[in-house]
Amino acid sequence: MANAQPSSAAPRPGFRIEPLHGLLLALPVAVVVRVLGGPDVWLFVFSALAIVPLAGLMGRATENLAETLGPGIGGLLNATFGNAAELILALFALARGPEMYPLVKASLTGSIIGNILLVLGVSILAGGLYHKRQSFNRTAAGMGTTLLALACVGLLMPTLYYEVFYRAPRLTEAQRQNVESLSAEIALILAILYVLSLVFTLKTHQHLFAGPEAEVPAPQGHGEASWGRRTSLLVLVGATAGVAVMSEFLVGSVEHAGEALGLNQVFLGVIVLAIIGNAAEHATAVVVAMKDKMDLAMTIAVGSSLQIALFVTPVLVFASMLMGQPLDLHFSPMEIVAVLVAIGALALVSQDGESHWLEGAMLLGVYAILALAFYHLPEVAWAER
Repeated sequence: MANAQPSSAAPRPGFRIEPLHGLLLALPVAVVVRVLGGPDVWLFVFSALAIVPLAGLMGRATENLAETLGPGIGGLLNATFGNAAELILALFALARGPEMYPLVKASLTGSIIGNILLVLGVSILAGGLYHKRQSFNRTAAGMGTTLLALACVGLLMPTLYYEVFYRAPRLTEAQRQNVESLSAEIALILAILYVLSLVFTLKTHQHLFAGPEAEVPAPQGHGEASWGRRTSLLVLVGATAGVAVMSEFLVGSVEHAGEALGLNQVFLGVIVLAIIGNAAEHATAVVVAMKDKMDLAMTIAVGSSLQIALFVTPVLVFASMLMGQPLDLHFSPMEIVAVLVAIGALALVSQDGESHWLEGAMLLGVYAILALAFYHLPEVAWAER
């Protein structure tokens, strides 16, 4: 009888090599390119490739730590560090000064758009090809859509204020600084809403978000800790350090790399950087959707967008204030329209609690249209920000 147990217990503390981990080879290559002073475009490419598996390892380590710390602390840990890679990347961009602020803001809106349209779109399409009809928790999806809509209001107000008043030549410098003050005040409100949403989902109304997947065994990597606490901590620390180094390389090379690749800065921020930071979550959402776990796929996509809008954005605003160069929440009208379109599409898809492959294809179609619009956006539109 003693020999019957190891098959289920042995995998827990182990570290299993996955196909995505092969991209870790890009990390030493990026270091070599940086040390030898190689072309910025290659530094950008290899740094971006290295961030993808590192972000995945950070997410996996966080999930395993959450499982060992219990549902309360674990849920808070997952919610707080779910977008750590994007946050680290944005902080390094902030540290380079206001000239990088438009890129930071573009990556924020790009992450929201990408999670809603690209991640969810691919997940619904892939899941729909294997299952004729899939269902998910309408309560969780509805609350996520509502919170994203409220966050969009917060992003819209500074932009509206800027477009109506900031361009007026008669305004004094003190009046012009109202955009920064308004942004900081809105960031505080968004942070409070984020805390309240955590209390709602993790404490007072946790039962509403359990979904049908709570009654069946969770897929591998979700619901049980496959790593021990020590392994998870070591992986989390190592992956975080790797993301920090690669982010510094990436941010330092992004401008020259964009010129070499023929890509404008807004496209790099909204599309390229957003995909890099969320690539690991993209893969996870697609895999669980193919296993008919659309509840989990929806949670990954919508939850990640919520963390960007309600947690990462306020953190970046407050961090920039500590640096002495406040980041305002004035986004370009194009970005605001794109976020509104994405949230509207999410509301239409999630209203019935069911999905099929055509809805996924339509979300991807909307994302492709927005990507093309950003790709053809003239540089003058970027400079005017």
